[in-house]
Amino acid sequence: MASQSTSKPSNARRKPGQIAAEAEAQALARHVDSAHKTYGRGEDIRPKSVRDKKLRSKVKALQSKAKDAEMQAKDAEILMADATPGMLEAENELEKTYKVRQDDIRSASGVETAKKGFELRLEGLGPYDVCEYTRNGRDLLIAGRKGHVACFDWRAGKLGCELNLNETVRDAKWLHTNQSFAVAQKKCVYIYARDGVELHALKKLQEPVALQFLPYHFLLASISTLGVLRYTDISTGANITEFATKLGPPTSFCQNPANAILHVGHQKGLVTLWSPNSSTPLVKLLPHSGPVRSLAIDRAGRYMVSAGQDRRMSVWDIRMFKEMHTHHLRQPGASLSISDQNLTAVGWGTQVSIFNQDIFTRAKEDIKVPEPYMSWGGEGNTISRLKFCPFEDVLGISHDKGFSSIIVPGSGEPNFDALESGLNPFETSKQRKEAEVHALLEKLQPEMISLDPNIIGNLDLASEEQRRRERDLDAKPEDKIANLKKKGRGRNSALRRHLRKSGQKNVIDAEKVRAREALQAMNKREIEKVSKMKAEYGPALARFARKGF
Repeated sequence: MASQSTSKPSNARRKPGQIAAEAEAQALARHVDSAHKTYGRGEDIRPKSVRDKKLRSKVKALQSKAKDAEMQAKDAEILMADATPGMLEAENELEKTYKVRQDDIRSASGVETAKKGFELRLEGLGPYDVCEYTRNGRDLLIAGRKGHVACFDWRAGKLGCELNLNETVRDAKWLHTNQSFAVAQKKCVYIYARDGVELHALKKLQEPVALQFLPYHFLLASISTLGVLRYTDISTGANITEFATKLGPPTSFCQNPANAILHVGHQKGLVTLWSPNSSTPLVKLLPHSGPVRSLAIDRAGRYMVSAGQDRRMSVWDIRMFKEMHTHHLRQPGASLSISDQNLTAVGWGTQVSIFNQDIFTRAKEDIKVPEPYMSWGGEGNTISRLKFCPFEDVLGISHDKGFSSIIVPGSGEPNFDALESGLNPFETSKQRKEAEVHALLEKLQPEMISLDPNIIGNLDLASEEQRRRERDLDAKPEDKIANLKKKGRGRNSALRRHLRKSGQKNVIDAEKVRAREALQAMNKREIEKVSKMKAEYGPALARFARKGF
């Protein structure tokens, strides 16, 4: 009779405390794995592969700090659970969110939110081509083409300054704080204080068309009507570098906030990517068949949206430099802006269309034009520039009769990092001064600007043998004939001796052919030289001309 097994499940042999401890360890491992997948950067380096003991200990310390940061970021997600943006939602399929008017939004919003939608009528001073918010969204800068410039705290309605420059203004940008801004005027770039006092005149930045400010590098980038791109360090006043794009006058200009690469649109439909470390464009893209009128890049630096004269709006994934999809507008797009929550606003003619995040996830095969999330009619006012306000559900619109601020629910980022310089909307003057000092001390050098911002801090794990092999491949082969041409002349020159030695071998190779050609060229030059000397000396002294060729 077969004996039956009397073994019990493994859980029966363990104590309840052990089971609970194992379950807790498994949950912790899943939590750590999830934190690494969400917030981790790259693969971990094996410390055993590092031979240097000091470097190995530094690698271990850096990896432990990175894991602690990943866990803290994962644990902080619970604080952001209720801070999701509120979007407009339709009750049924027949209702469209783009038909909701601003009056309805203001009447359904709170008093403080309704105040954020306003309009400035500035007729006779426009058209207004510039509207810029500070990085914390607290102050607003507007500029008209005829020379009217004003900055103010748009929430409190406090005017900072108002200037009438009586000169063409092409662009204006806030600098590292709300205490100064740069204005691209007809001849050069001027820097003004918040109270309107002129601080500097950058005479070398001649005939600027557009400006961009890199806050982490303290660099003011400008591009001129001739297509010359210039970088100026505003902390020292030094001109870092300048390049000629050689593609004519630019038609659009923007920066990638993730890696500080500048994108320039040109007349031929090209978009070129530039950094101060290369005199040639890093990448060339061709999104349009006509002039590129506007460019915009999202905050994470993943997607680029461009609008051209060919009435197309193109969406690119600039991580792979691949076009995702494109669709046509009724009129050429004049301005583009992408919010912190990846809502895309495009101004064409007198209309503004705002698309939700689905525009970045649509397949290229989907040729159907997406419906806008919201729309705004400018009452016959031609749109010049659009700009989303950071940390607010507000879109600023500058047009030919002034400035309009509209409410766009769900466009702003609800959370801000109060420890990062210039990103605290509620900072005091003391906090601003302290943050400015920290930003100067932590300023990044222009050499650190590259397409991949994560390359800095990584270790080169290639072996010495591999590096030597790469150096040998990159090294140019030695040109023996060129070296012989430099050594001596006449009948006993190095080139003639080389030909006499190689003549002993009855072999004709490429080296011998090059040597003969070089010798013939040398003889020809000597003959021309002697004939020139005879002509200079005249018939009586011609016998003194050199004949040793």
